[in-house]
Amino acid sequence: MNEHHGPDGASDLDEDASLVLTRAQRRRSEAERIEEGAPQEGVDIFRPVDNAVLVALALPGTSSHEVEASMDEMEQLLETAGGATVGRIVQRRHAPDVATFIGRGKVSELKDLVQALDADAAVFDDDLSPAQQRNLEEKLGVKVLDRTIVILDIFAQHASSSEGTAQVELAQLTYLLPRLRGWGAALSRQAGGIGSRGPGESQLEVDRRKLNRRITKLRRDLKDFAKVRQTKSKWRRQNQVPTVALVGYTNAGKSTLMNAMTDAGVLVADQLFATLDTTARQLELPDSRQVVLTDTVGFVRKLPTALVESFKSTLEDTLQADLLLHVVDAAHPEAQAHVMAVDDVLAEIGAGELLRLIVLNKADLADPDDLHDLASAVESRAMPGGVIVVSAATGEGVDELIDLVADRVPPRRRIVEGLVPYASADVVAGAYEGGEVLKREDRQEGTWVSVSITRRNAQDLLRFADVDPWADEEA
Repeated sequence: MNEHHGPDGASDLDEDASLVLTRAQRRRSEAERIEEGAPQEGVDIFRPVDNAVLVALALPGTSSHEVEASMDEMEQLLETAGGATVGRIVQRRHAPDVATFIGRGKVSELKDLVQALDADAAVFDDDLSPAQQRNLEEKLGVKVLDRTIVILDIFAQHASSSEGTAQVELAQLTYLLPRLRGWGAALSRQAGGIGSRGPGESQLEVDRRKLNRRITKLRRDLKDFAKVRQTKSKWRRQNQVPTVALVGYTNAGKSTLMNAMTDAGVLVADQLFATLDTTARQLELPDSRQVVLTDTVGFVRKLPTALVESFKSTLEDTLQADLLLHVVDAAHPEAQAHVMAVDDVLAEIGAGELLRLIVLNKADLADPDDLHDLASAVESRAMPGGVIVVSAATGEGVDELIDLVADRVPPRRRIVEGLVPYASADVVAGAYEGGEVLKREDRQEGTWVSVSITRRNAQDLLRFADVDPWADEEA
């Protein structure tokens, strides 16, 4: 592989006909199409790549190690998507170039490298604007892809459930919409000929309108999926079933750990984003309590905003969890950086302050000294659940982990009774939201309620309670 460091043709519409369907979704029935000629079942915006040159921009404050680690991950992402890396090129700049992301001199150097290595694409380890992508393709004469396109393609290959497929397609179309103009000169053709003179409607406008209709439908479908999930979550709360969510960087071993804890039989693969769809399994704790253990999509550095938005409904399951198990690949050289990347995503979705237990997985593959140093480094991020070392593959530490889950998961609900003034009606609404209202009386002074609720959800209600049912625990 060649590596370079330095200072500084849109396709025809027919050629891009593969934009209509993703490889993972072409098998879907023709009967599911919403209208003839509309974007169907996702969009293959990756386009086949055999040999690519990776391109990265090193901004001030970014170390060479960080740049190389990110490019190593980008290479793995490209390989997972079905491409291969034949060269790398890095430029240090104070800020990205508005027109071409990298400087003009570096664009020329990149073009020479692409031709010398017979590469058919340049893949950037960052997000490109539509204009940057279009300008670079014109100057380089090959496909130009960015990090988001590659991740979207991986997600499209792995989505299997109806909800996962809809989430990926929404992210794809949201990405594609502002880039329509750059995908082919034919997209901007004006209607012509007898009977069609005048302002007309460009093909670009037609495609944009169709995409917007499809996006609206997908968002509506995802809202329906969310309602079903909320109903299930409400049932779990009312039936006093705590939820424990597995979160972590992609390929950290979450699915393997779920199998080790519950014999779930979840798909396990040594590749990025093997799990996209939420999986829930029942876990019996040593004290005979039942909890629901959930596993969902892994995170990654520079996770595309479109994906976070599209998967927000699925990620909201994490917000309802009583405990997060943050699974870390302890044998990975970038383990600390992965922990911070997951923390960033959790904060973005509003789960940054949830009770968290950090699970250092793959202990059988990690150096003992490195493992000790990692445990010390991440302990402050455990919020304050603690840190435990396990190997899901060998079973080491799994029983101890289940014991810790039993210790960290809130106890069963208790009954809280009290008179809530009408001025604090939001507290009553919160009781309905977070617990099960057993009895309610509207009195002259306010609303008297009897609620079955967990201590975590009862904090506001306890201000008006006749008795604190958890007082014995503090004594």
